[in-house]
Amino acid sequence: MRFVGTGDKMKEGLAMGTEIERKFLVVGVAWKSAKASRICQGYLNRDPRRTVRIRVDGYKAWITVKGITIGATRAEFEYRIPREDADALLQSCEGPLVEKSRRRIRHAGHLWEIDEFHGANAGLVVAEVELENEADTLKLPSWIGAEVTHDPRYFNSNLVDHPYCSWSGESPLKQG
Repeated sequence: MRFVGTGDKMKEGLAMGTEIERKFLVVGVAWKSAKASRICQGYLNRDPRRTVRIRVDGYKAWITVKGITIGATRAEFEYRIPREDADALLQSCEGPLVEKSRRRIRHAGHLWEIDEFHGANAGLVVAEVELENEADTLKLPSWIGAEVTHDPRYFNSNLVDHPYCSWSGESPLKQG
C-alpha cells in the first residue's frame, strides 16, 4: 500500500491512497503458529464501486472506504475511529457481520495477513499481501495455495450475502 499523509497518521496505522493486494487460499497448518487477533467487521455500503466498512480489532476500530478493484488495485481510505463509535455503527451494517481471526507473518520482505473465518464462513482461510506495485515479484510461503485475487467470491464484502458454507460444489478452489 502506498501511504500518503503525515507521519503521525502512518504511525497510527491510518493508511490512505492506493491498495495493491493479492489474495490466496491457505493450505497446511504452518501459519497457525503466529499470534491471532479477533476481527469483527460490517459493511455500511457494499456497492462494488465504493464499499464502506467498519472494523473492530481488539480495542481499535476503523472506518474504511474502498473503491472499485481494477486488477489487484483500488483506492482505499482508512481512518481510526473510537471503539464506541464502531460498536454503534456495526449495529447499522448490512447483513451479518464478518468474523475472523487474523495472523500476521513476515515472509521474504512482505507482511502476510492470514484470515481464518468463523460463523457461516468457517473453513475458509485466506492470505493477503499488499504490494507497492502489481508487477512486484513475490516469494510465496509454503502454506500458500491457489491465487483468488480476481475471484469476487473471496471479497469480504461478498461473504455477507454468499457465505462460504453455501458454496458446496460451486468452486474447484474450495478447501477440503
